[in-house]
Amino acid sequence: MSILYPEEFKPFSYGLKSYWGSLFGSSEALALIEFAESTNQVVLYIAKDISHYDEVKKALKFFNTSLDILDFSSWEVLAFDHFSPHPDIVSSRLETLSKLPSLKSGIVITTLETLSQRLCPKNYIEIYSLHLKTNQNLEIESFSENLIKIGYRRVTTVMEQGEFCIKGALIDLYPMGTNNPYRIDLFDNEIDSIRSFDTSSQRSIEIVKEIKLLPAREFATDSESIATFKDNYLSEFGNTDGFIYSEVSEGRYPGGIEFYLPLFFKETETLFDYISNEPVIVYQKGLGEAMELQTKELLERFEYCKGSLERLPLEINKVFLSTEKIFKKLIDRKQIQIQSSKIEKKEGLNFPSSILPPLKIEAQTKKPLNKLIKFIENFKGQVLIVCESEGRQSVLTDLLSTHQLKVNDCSNWSDFHNQDNKLSITNASLSEGVLFEQIAIITETNLFGQDAVKQRRRRRAKHKDFDEAIKSLVEIQLGDPVVHEHYGVGRYLGLKSRSFDGNQQDFLSLEYANGSILMVPIAALNLISRYSGASSDNAPLHKLGSQQWTKAKRKAAEALYDVAAELLEIYAKRQSQKGFAYPAPSDSYSSFVSSFPFEETPDQLKTMDDVLLDMQSERPMDRLVCGDVGFGKTEIAMRAAFIAVESDKQVAILVPTTLLANQHDQTFNDRFSKFPIVIKSLSRFQNTKEQNEIKSNLKDGKIDIVIGTHKLIQGTIKYHNLGLIIIDEEHRFGVKQKESLKKIRGQSDILTMTATPIPRSLNMALGALREMSIIASPPAKRTAIQTFVDEWDKNTIKEACSRELHRGGQIFVVHNDIDTIDNMAESLSNLMPNLKVRIAHGQMPSKELEQIMADFYHQRFQLLVCTTIIETGIDIPSANTIIINNAQNFGLAQLHQLRGRVGRSHHKAYAYLIIKSHQSITANAKKRLDAIASLEELGAGFMLANHDLEIRGAGDLLGENQSGKISEIGFNLYHDLLKRTIQAIKNNTKLDIKDALIEEVEIISGIACIIPDTYLTDVHERLILYKRIASAANDDELKDLKIEMIDRFGLLPEQTNNLFASTSLKIYSKEIGILKINIYDEKAEITLNKNNTIEAIKIIDLIQKQPLIYQLKNQNTLIFKEEMEHSISRVEKVRELLTSLV
Repeated sequence: MSILYPEEFKPFSYGLKSYWGSLFGSSEALALIEFAESTNQVVLYIAKDISHYDEVKKALKFFNTSLDILDFSSWEVLAFDHFSPHPDIVSSRLETLSKLPSLKSGIVITTLETLSQRLCPKNYIEIYSLHLKTNQNLEIESFSENLIKIGYRRVTTVMEQGEFCIKGALIDLYPMGTNNPYRIDLFDNEIDSIRSFDTSSQRSIEIVKEIKLLPAREFATDSESIATFKDNYLSEFGNTDGFIYSEVSEGRYPGGIEFYLPLFFKETETLFDYISNEPVIVYQKGLGEAMELQTKELLERFEYCKGSLERLPLEINKVFLSTEKIFKKLIDRKQIQIQSSKIEKKEGLNFPSSILPPLKIEAQTKKPLNKLIKFIENFKGQVLIVCESEGRQSVLTDLLSTHQLKVNDCSNWSDFHNQDNKLSITNASLSEGVLFEQIAIITETNLFGQDAVKQRRRRRAKHKDFDEAIKSLVEIQLGDPVVHEHYGVGRYLGLKSRSFDGNQQDFLSLEYANGSILMVPIAALNLISRYSGASSDNAPLHKLGSQQWTKAKRKAAEALYDVAAELLEIYAKRQSQKGFAYPAPSDSYSSFVSSFPFEETPDQLKTMDDVLLDMQSERPMDRLVCGDVGFGKTEIAMRAAFIAVESDKQVAILVPTTLLANQHDQTFNDRFSKFPIVIKSLSRFQNTKEQNEIKSNLKDGKIDIVIGTHKLIQGTIKYHNLGLIIIDEEHRFGVKQKESLKKIRGQSDILTMTATPIPRSLNMALGALREMSIIASPPAKRTAIQTFVDEWDKNTIKEACSRELHRGGQIFVVHNDIDTIDNMAESLSNLMPNLKVRIAHGQMPSKELEQIMADFYHQRFQLLVCTTIIETGIDIPSANTIIINNAQNFGLAQLHQLRGRVGRSHHKAYAYLIIKSHQSITANAKKRLDAIASLEELGAGFMLANHDLEIRGAGDLLGENQSGKISEIGFNLYHDLLKRTIQAIKNNTKLDIKDALIEEVEIISGIACIIPDTYLTDVHERLILYKRIASAANDDELKDLKIEMIDRFGLLPEQTNNLFASTSLKIYSKEIGILKINIYDEKAEITLNKNNTIEAIKIIDLIQKQPLIYQLKNQNTLIFKEEMEHSISRVEKVRELLTSLV
């Protein structure tokens, strides 16, 4: 049954062009869907620009019940840009192109610019697609060539679409158009199994039967296509000396190569050619003007890019269709022109839709919902309210219920359509409401100025252990300083292979003072850690064979003794304090957890378990949660708050800025909407009367959760029963605020959250003074931020802004000087006159600031010039470019926080760090900028804090004097010794520096124990795995590692099995007190430590009964004579013997 479109209407009875009028709000989407369903044709909708395209797409998806809706999206880069589109976009475009030829009916939505692009020929996708299924024959060499031919890139680890990697008999690849990558396991030349896997943990998910591989680019890269490219390039430019020509000839494809796509083919086609069924073309009035504007913009871009002689752009008409050609394509096809005003022509059709009356909820008035309630009462038909989030849905339902209005929940549009309730409510993405004769659709835009922050689904990843993050060699590069516990600080020279007695062994090569080289066997990699404490230029270089290192360590150990004693005293005080032990979580907590709309990451789950244990113990909690910007720390805070409120405790949430208080207030209210919990925000956005009311309610216990700035810890506020204090963005609070917090905390639990901990907090957490949890797994669909460090250049700034605006996004410009911020805004307005620019800083009246941020969230203007007020946790998913002026003046944590404001959706994000001049910046500022530019990956916040430790030094935990000791021996070893000293004091013994050096168990098995490079070619990956194997604490960890390696790289070769067996023997030997095991071909020698758990009587018994096999040498070495095979069995034999002796 159609609501809008009259079924008896014959649209093209007056010719090929039809006119539709009176279509308001989102009604055009409904009219299109009903038209497409009734005519059974393909409808091609042309949106004016990207933001219009997004709106129409949302509305079509809202009203759609059974139609195929395909979107052919824009590349989201400027014409002739030097950047390539994001792989996600290319993937979705190729998927649409592959489905178009067989589409019989449905709606295709695209933008005007995308429609005018010249595309690859229709047969391209067919020719260059591959199908794989189990039991199919596959020859690795030719398959790899085929993948490169269709544009896939060979990498060492597959992370995004269009990549593949070959490890022995395993092939990992991420096809275009799929959500997960796949791992193909070969048996000889036959596909044995195909499994999807997770990019973050690299572990398998599920088995599939077959997969289809679309090409990875929109142009081919085989030799034939490259030859075509060269011919076309020559005839187009008349020479072959351009950058693009030489890159493509070498088989490299630089950013922006897509704008040379036509050169790869003999002829190109357009989107019209792909749709086999003659489509009906639909567009809004004003298409001609939009085309003229587009032609003008393309011409401007073309003229600008012609200035680069290195890479001249291709002529416009070779890349885009001209306006005449597009009109020519349209003229013979059926067209529908849509407008909101009424049409007077006889060939027009006016729809029964109109604009909703003003329904805005006015919070300041006595009856805020007055307009909405009157409208619902007077309207004769059905009303559907569409909210952005579940939180808003339940808030509105409660509000309406208090006015005696019965509201029914419905799941979507068709559900509403099938009911006959007067008033329904749902949550979906729909920006504009509309009024029909019998139905009114009201959206949040009609009701509120502000809207709820959307949340995105998270993906699971393997939990990264914290100590590993610091000790691992993940970021190590040649020449970096590393610490060997026995020999001191040297420089890393790489992984080297050597042969001994015919056995291949891998060594880590380290250089010490005077060019001495130390070869560290991979079994001893657990003694090696990355040096941090001073910058690498200032790191010491020790001399092998001298006393220098032993002295440095002894001094550090002595100093550490005092530190440890002092730390322990603080620690003991905290341990002896009794706090409130919360009961185990109830059923209502479980339902709160299950209402979280995403999958938690493993790190989130682990952190939550830690917090729960802390809260249930009698000791007051003091936990630091360290997670990168946008990785889900707030959810941890919400769950902790829920547990506290369940036990009738109050929760205070302390945030550094009013803007963040406001945002948290919304997010918390959203999340707690289904529970009877009172949440209030206390900041300068409230007037004095409201503030006083909140204070008295806090004292009387009427408020459960209060969110606010440092006002919360001023002495004037009294709490009824404060149980939990949550500090967000800890690095923003000064010492004074922390002191006043200590006064009010009493026995309350404290949960601190930050992305970049200050060195002292980090230091305390590492010394086990505060518990610490790390959230390092990123949510799905967050892409790393491309970071540029450059001087101010008008063209660069203009291009950066145009690129972002072109894809419908917004821009932050950070200018941290209130005196000149107006001039900055003015010069940006002069640079781009068609841009709406606004200013935000902390000295503005609070209401004005709140309004500006709300307007920016709603995309009412495109560019915000602001101070660092945006640094703290403001979520604007559509802002994905940030320009930071005078970046040399910011600290590392600040730069990282600022940069974290962008890249909060799956669009590619850009950060421009603008500096005065490369010459004038200080060495430290340069290091900071280099550190932030190098750490583009997600989850970098913690690593940055670690870099900060290096640039600034770790600073003393309790006083001023120990930092020198730290830089001499390196932070990791300092931390390690500190842990051991604390342990020794706890056991009432003094740490002897000789004991402090772990006596390393030496095992010489006489067989090859390595990860061969034929099994795993990437040196870096091998190094990390060696380190993980050497650092395994027990057999269970080894077993997990083994499973992971088999899953990621295939069955283990013999040498790697030997490595696992001898590592397992080493772990066992350490437990029972063995110092050294030497296995020869005809005997094994086992040297015992002074402290061992072996029963001497059993050894004596063996020697007496079998004197030819067992003998004792030097009182502590047992000789076991037996022929040893050249295989893993020799290790097993020794293991059996040791087991029998304990």
